[in-house]
Amino acid sequence: MRNILIIGSGKSTSYLLKYLLDKSHSEALHIIVGDINIDNAKKGIGNHPNAEAILLDVFNEASRTEAIKNADIVVSMLPARFHIEVAKDCIEYGKHMVTASYVSKEMRALDEAAKAKGLILMNEIGVDPGIDHMSAMQVLDGIISKGGNVILFESFTGGLVAPESDNNLWNYKFTWNPRNVVVAGQGSAAKFLQENAYKYIPYHRLFRRTEFLDIEGFGRFEAYANRDSLKYQSVYGLDHVRTLYRGTMRRVGFSRAWNIFVTLGMTDDSYTIDDSENMSYRDFTNAFLTYSHSDSVELKLRHALKIDQDDIVWDKLIELDIFNPDKMVGLKKATPAQILQKILMDSWTLEENDKDMIVMYHKFGYELDGKKHQIDANMVVLGEDQTYTAMAKTVGLPVAMATLAILNKKITSPGVQIPITKEVYDPILKELKDFGIVFNEREVPYLGYNPLNN
Repeated sequence: MRNILIIGSGKSTSYLLKYLLDKSHSEALHIIVGDINIDNAKKGIGNHPNAEAILLDVFNEASRTEAIKNADIVVSMLPARFHIEVAKDCIEYGKHMVTASYVSKEMRALDEAAKAKGLILMNEIGVDPGIDHMSAMQVLDGIISKGGNVILFESFTGGLVAPESDNNLWNYKFTWNPRNVVVAGQGSAAKFLQENAYKYIPYHRLFRRTEFLDIEGFGRFEAYANRDSLKYQSVYGLDHVRTLYRGTMRRVGFSRAWNIFVTLGMTDDSYTIDDSENMSYRDFTNAFLTYSHSDSVELKLRHALKIDQDDIVWDKLIELDIFNPDKMVGLKKATPAQILQKILMDSWTLEENDKDMIVMYHKFGYELDGKKHQIDANMVVLGEDQTYTAMAKTVGLPVAMATLAILNKKITSPGVQIPITKEVYDPILKELKDFGIVFNEREVPYLGYNPLNN
């Protein structure tokens, strides 16, 4: 039997475990799930004869290294900041490693050491990053192979609530880490390329510069820019592209309403609020408004932000209960972002029967034989339930497939990798189709860059 160590058994591991357990007999696999909460690990594997759960504290060097020594390959499903210690141990003890997280500077620094030992440290093999890389590179390589010159590339992804479970005015619920939603876009201006000109959107304008997208069968969406759309320009071989833009998708109207929180300062995570545990939701909202001995909190907010009472944005704010004097924050020394997250989780947490949805859209513009062409490609994946979510499916399956492919020596290029080579993306994209993860591509008249039009 070949031992696969999976460290971490959070929500994104359901499909990962199912895939590997389903193949454990035919592929002679023994799955070891290590977690600081062993009950979570046991729940993920059930009573499967080819799996075991172990108590594993990633900060306990002895237990961590012992588990890694006994593995043939290691999958880290930990939060991104914890991967590096696992990666160092993998190099020390000669083990391949797979993770869905972005390549950090610390991980990149291990490239030479990994290559020296012939080890693969595969990163960014989830959905975004992951499926976005693979699906984009497959089309880009196809364009280049027939002599085309890529002049435009746009890519957008959204983790959203499925239409059947979309029952609030924001058309949104948390399907991933709520904190990442609250602080999205902070830290630096969004940067992208438009017709050979560098463009920047500062955080305070980010949610008022959106682009509309239409997905057949699922209606209209909007997208706001990622912080650095040019991060993968050279990696994708797009050094001479004229337009390069990457963004995050939401339903139309979300960004305009979310901008209220940005404008007020409620998404700030850089300082703590005194006596926050004794604040009500209404107190929290009022803390960002001017003092008035006569005007209500509602009236002050509407006047400050020029929101009409019949504006749908106002109804969205009311729906979140931010003016409720009886609901308490209950968080000590909390930042505004932490308090806002708590308020939102009251309304945006998925219910037991809710389902989620992953939406991805790519646009490719290229020149061939003196003519301009465009390819539009989109993917929509719906979750089954709260265990087998669309997020878990699109993150976990590529991780599982890459793990088995490395173990079976079908992926062999050593070093710190992301899935942008044909060796990786061709077989994984092909197998993903068997699980309903399919990109629909179509040639359309070339439209060029769709300006941020909102």
